[in-house]
Amino acid sequence: MSLSATSDVSIQGIPPVGSTGVTGIAPLPDASSSSRWPQWFQHDQQKAWETFTTLRQPKRNDEPWRFANLKSLDLSDFQPAAPVQDRDSLIARSSGLGETGAKMVFANDEMIHRDARGLPANVLLIPLDQAAREHEDLFRKSFMSSEVRLGSKKFATLHRARLATGAFLHVPKNVVIERPIEIWHWVEGEKASIFPHTLIVLEEGASATVIDRFVSARDERSLAIAVNDLTLGKNSRLTYVGVQDWSDRVTAFHLNTTEVERDATSTALQMNLGGSYVRGESDSHLLGEGSRSVMLSINPASGTREIDQRTFQDHFAPRATSDLLYHNALGDSSRTIFAGLIKVEEAAHETDAYQKVRNLMLSDEAEANSMPGLEILADNVRCTHGATSGEVNEDELFYMMARGIPAKQAAQLIVRGFFGSVLERLENESLQDHLGAILDRKLNL
Repeated sequence: MSLSATSDVSIQGIPPVGSTGVTGIAPLPDASSSSRWPQWFQHDQQKAWETFTTLRQPKRNDEPWRFANLKSLDLSDFQPAAPVQDRDSLIARSSGLGETGAKMVFANDEMIHRDARGLPANVLLIPLDQAAREHEDLFRKSFMSSEVRLGSKKFATLHRARLATGAFLHVPKNVVIERPIEIWHWVEGEKASIFPHTLIVLEEGASATVIDRFVSARDERSLAIAVNDLTLGKNSRLTYVGVQDWSDRVTAFHLNTTEVERDATSTALQMNLGGSYVRGESDSHLLGEGSRSVMLSINPASGTREIDQRTFQDHFAPRATSDLLYHNALGDSSRTIFAGLIKVEEAAHETDAYQKVRNLMLSDEAEANSMPGLEILADNVRCTHGATSGEVNEDELFYMMARGIPAKQAAQLIVRGFFGSVLERLENESLQDHLGAILDRKLNL
């Protein structure tokens, strides 16, 4: 059984996209995972699979794929992931923060560990399929409920069709979770494909911090199409951190939708530390007056890696704020792409919206493409956007080398400081320190 996103889809002998009579499609990898979902969801997956086979492959003249390396979108070699053999080893390796409120561990789209003893009794942290069975209304309201409009509809549809399980967090009204929740997603197996999903729903006045970890068990060529849905009720607060540390041979899609109601604050940070080709899409909806969305990204790129990020800051309500800060450090012949749009809808007066992309060029062969944009349909707004590219400051480098620091290490320290200004946007200092330590290991400091 193979997966294909090319124009000639060939999965389980299914005819190409343009043909007719596509029948007998099994949208799930195996019967055991399918049986865990309610009938209505299995029907939805069947429809998603049929839709996937009819959606065409992105083309070079498609604006959402401008500058992208479309050769990376050929998924025809990948296979559904088999169950992992050594669960205990992966559970032992799923150690990040010293103290957590709860932890879930997934491996090849199967939950292998859950410890929610540190959570209040009325907080739900359960597998996604269980949520669909036992909390259907809540699940349906927030699960992939918004249109995928930044380019990856085809791949999001494949995710829906092949979804086996994921993490569901529901925090009731006025409940504050003090310690972070950590969720691990492992992939294991050459040419294995997985479809991680995290669905978070915060009711009015609730607060939580969630760290999503995406890790390869070994240095293998794999595919990951990950989705997270973040839903924030009135006056709630969510800090969401995605730490992507795939093998350098992984093709990955990380697709996000965030919905922020009145006076709520979402702070989301994506760290892209691995992957060969990484496509990130973040669509933030400011739905209520006084809502706030902070969108952060840290991207150390080296070798021939390509990191392609597309964002949408969509203001629907007055007096809302969105603030985007993306930092890229590019070495060797790596490439980054950023395309972001701030849109202020007609009713969203007194909007504050910011968008800043900074590229630190460490090599003459590296390439950074930045395309910020504005669409303003309301009055009395303040919107700024921009992108800058620059090299390592020679005076800083000379100063450090004059004090005995080798040139390579000095440059890495400058890169670490460059990323540190993004980490400082997080309010939790212990979380800043933890993520900083992860960066230090990545930069060999």
